[in-house]
Amino acid sequence: MRIVIQIVLWIVIGALGYLLFNSVYGEVEFNKIKEVRYQKAIDKLIDIRDSQLAYKQVTGNFAKNFNDLERFIDTADFTITQRRDSTVLDEERTKAYGVDMMKEIILVDTLGTKPVKDSLFGNTDRYKTMMNVPGTDAKFEMEAGSIMSNDIRIPVFQAQVAKEILLDDQPKDYINKEKQVLSVDGVNGAYITLGSMTEVKTVGNWPKKYGGSDEN
Repeated sequence: MRIVIQIVLWIVIGALGYLLFNSVYGEVEFNKIKEVRYQKAIDKLIDIRDSQLAYKQVTGNFAKNFNDLERFIDTADFTITQRRDSTVLDEERTKAYGVDMMKEIILVDTLGTKPVKDSLFGNTDRYKTMMNVPGTDAKFEMEAGSIMSNDIRIPVFQAQVAKEILLDDQPKDYINKEKQVLSVDGVNGAYITLGSMTEVKTVGNWPKKYGGSDEN
């Protein structure tokens, strides 16, 4: 009887060890897959951010959809300028004091233009697919508008993708745990998000290890 009990105990211990190994190994593999997929998605979001900042520099607002953003990249130019200091006659002070009074001014010279596409993407056309979430059939959600800050209307935009879309083929318990993350080393919340529709910011909610963000 004692031998039977020992055998049963060894079987139980072995089963528990196997389950523990699978649990740890499964989470390690999940994290490897997650890191790769997050990086690919964030690389796309960085392209979206750079494109939106260029759009705002030229138009004064952010693009509300990817069609407008892609068309802008295809057709728009940056104006190349040069700033230089100069000294000119201050007519008001000269008239007031009866002697020549000078003042410093800054002159901005227009030197030419450069296509936005060349400036941001060189000879690649990856901007034509920046709206596509890598490894899925989904597209990034994107919206733009404005908010009031200190009585000034300021343009804002937001682009994001749900973590569960990127991790759709992974175990649901791991996905649910990942959506609850609150850490300086992780992507907090249920979405990978760039910008905001309620705050004036153009950074993402991911840590610096992924690049392109000053959030953490």
